[in-house]
Order: sequence, then structure tokens, then C-alpha cells
Amino acid sequence: MSKVLILNGPNLSKLGSREPDVYGTVDYTQLVGDLTAFGVNLGLETDIRQTNDEAELISWIHEAYENKYSVVLNPAAFTHYSYALRDACAMLTKSGLKLIEVHISNPHAREEFRQTSVISGVATGVIAGFGLDSYRLALTQLAS
Repeated sequence: MSKVLILNGPNLSKLGSREPDVYGTVDYTQLVGDLTAFGVNLGLETDIRQTNDEAELISWIHEAYENKYSVVLNPAAFTHYSYALRDACAMLTKSGLKLIEVHISNPHAREEFRQTSVISGVATGVIAGFGLDSYRLALTQLAS
């Protein structure tokens, strides 16, 4: 069974209560349970994590690189300005590993500052705007 890290950036632990009109009403615990079961059905072992700390998120990308894991990444607010995270993601994808950037909402349909991703240019692919299905679509792609 292939292992995939599903990494979530700042504020995603508040799913279900933070801006439910944008992010939905499913809470983070439900998301973890759903993605774990979905991954098993695809033959994937999922390791799902969330942090509000940029350095910790970068360390997890390093871990994926060292262990040759594919990554599903919702960088959240780090999407728009974290060049350090971008560099870690580039190291991963330039080594031939896959990194799929996901977003629950469609950043291009939101505020102007959210419309630029420093991560997208080094990601294997980007899936956005499909709610929590964005994660499922990414896992399906990694399983194929």
C-alpha cells in the first residue's frame, strides 16, 4: 500500500465552524475520517496532518522527500506568500515525486490577494473549488 501525506495549513483545523459558507460544515475530524476511508478504498495509506506553523509544514514536506511519499497539500494562507514552502515543494517534485495542491474553495473566484499561488508553479497539479471533493480527486489521481 502506497503512503500519501495529506498536509493542511493554517486554520483548517477550524473546518465546519470557520466561514461555513466558503468551506462547508464538515469539521476537520470528519474530513480526516472520510479521507482515511477513501484512501483505503483506493489502496492508499493516508497520513493526514494539520498545522498552523510554516516551519512544521516544511519539515513534513522534507519528510515526504526523504521517504519518497506523494503529497496532497492544502497550503491555505501559505499559498500566497510562502516561498520557503514553495522551495520545499519544488525539491519534492523535481525529484520525481508527486505533489497535488488542493483548495476547498476556488481561490480565483475570491479576493484578489487569494488569486496568486506561489505553490502552483512547482506542483504536479492543482485541484480547487470542489469543496472537500478536491481532496478525493487528488487521491484518485495519485492512486492511478
